[in-house]
Amino acid sequence: MNKAFTREDAAGDADDEDDLAGAPPIPAGARNYMTPGGFARLKSELDRLVAAERPSLVATVAWAASNGDRSENGDYLYGKKRLREIDRRIRFLVRRLDAAEVVDPTARGGDGVDQVYFGATVRYATRAGDERTIAIVGIDETDPLRGYVSWISPVARALTRAREGDVVTLRTPGGVEELEVLEVRYEPLATGADAARPPLG
Repeated sequence: MNKAFTREDAAGDADDEDDLAGAPPIPAGARNYMTPGGFARLKSELDRLVAAERPSLVATVAWAASNGDRSENGDYLYGKKRLREIDRRIRFLVRRLDAAEVVDPTARGGDGVDQVYFGATVRYATRAGDERTIAIVGIDETDPLRGYVSWISPVARALTRAREGDVVTLRTPGGVEELEVLEVRYEPLATGADAARPPLG
């Protein structure tokens, strides 16, 4: 990896751990579990930033710098700021991908697999009779519209290791809720390229 992606461009970058706004940290001592689709999506973003977006922006900044006074040069100032953002994102993606442990949900599939682990698609019911379907994915793969929840989320933690027919307890700020596991299945999950896929339920 180019040293430009690892060195800090400003003092403020040194202590941000490259966890961009809204990016959840990996729990201490935990593995960075990720589905193949999630890994492919992050890898694709990294490749695009490194091979296309960053070089194009570097060329724009170099052109803007050649135009004279940089202190009032909007193209130059914006380009430098955007370049710092891209470099932070590249460092973040490199760290996440280096730490990733890819788990293929379909590898656990088959008859008789009714226990909830990472990668499971789970249909459950609340005491009120509401049914929901979620898929348990990596912390960088969450997507509420698809029903993708992080494996460190309270609902995923409550469901993990449960089997079809089990009733588990979910503790929320609003109180304690009981969830009945109706179905557990392991199937391929949509990637970023499958954005048109509808929510799980």
